[in-house]
Amino acid sequence: MHSGNVRPTGNDGATPPSDEGETAAFRLVGLHKTFGEHTAVDHASLTVAPGSFYGLVGPNGAGKTTALSMAVGLQRPDEGYALVHGIDVWKEPLRARKLMGVLPDGLAMPERLTGRELLTFLGHLHGLSAAEVAQRTDELLAVMELDGSAERTLVVDYSTGMRKKVGLATALLHGPKLLVLDEPFEAVDPVSAATIKHILKRFVAGGNSVLISSHVMALVEQLCDTVGVLIKGQVVAEGPLDEVRGNRTLEEAFVDLAGAAVGGEEGLSWLAS
Repeated sequence: MHSGNVRPTGNDGATPPSDEGETAAFRLVGLHKTFGEHTAVDHASLTVAPGSFYGLVGPNGAGKTTALSMAVGLQRPDEGYALVHGIDVWKEPLRARKLMGVLPDGLAMPERLTGRELLTFLGHLHGLSAAEVAQRTDELLAVMELDGSAERTLVVDYSTGMRKKVGLATALLHGPKLLVLDEPFEAVDPVSAATIKHILKRFVAGGNSVLISSHVMALVEQLCDTVGVLIKGQVVAEGPLDEVRGNRTLEEAFVDLAGAAVGGEEGLSWLAS
């Protein structure tokens, strides 16, 4: 299974060579987090290459959200570190965050602002000029299909799809080189999902990098060129999509890596009667 460029990973949390940390768009090294006696993330390491569309897959509860929260500076790790184009997220957070656009799970936003007001407010916080804020806000609202009547709607009244799209707009506003998106398509309607996919593909085509987490294997197969598999807090394999899945679907390869038996053969006999 772990052949070619697929890298089986352990929990040693080894420090990467400096040239790898500097050339990678995103490098997580030995991230570790416990809550009481529960280990949420177990010395997880992964590498996102420049210009790569990377999918971090795992079942619910695998530690994806915790790992990404530590990686982008939202939650302090017990051990390990993260580098964005060679910049340590925790040692130089302001420099690192200028290079990142982040859409965390359950993103909290000012609810009593319209989409335009939200982007304008955040644009000024990023230090953009008034002209830049106005231009970028216009373009993002149009591309996200949040202009027109939607532009006058308060965020509190947004649908799930609208919230995901305006959240992506806030992540793109300052012109990052890396997007880190936690379940960006969860509960999103097909039309909104198609818009988000188009924008992300365009972002990567421009030489930037994207890391998304998901438990939807078909989505990752459709979008990503590189995959990392997170099981019980550990990245158990990563590499090019075709080499991680082999001659199977990614879902089949994932089930094999997880060591899970697919149930349904026993019990619930009343459903077949």
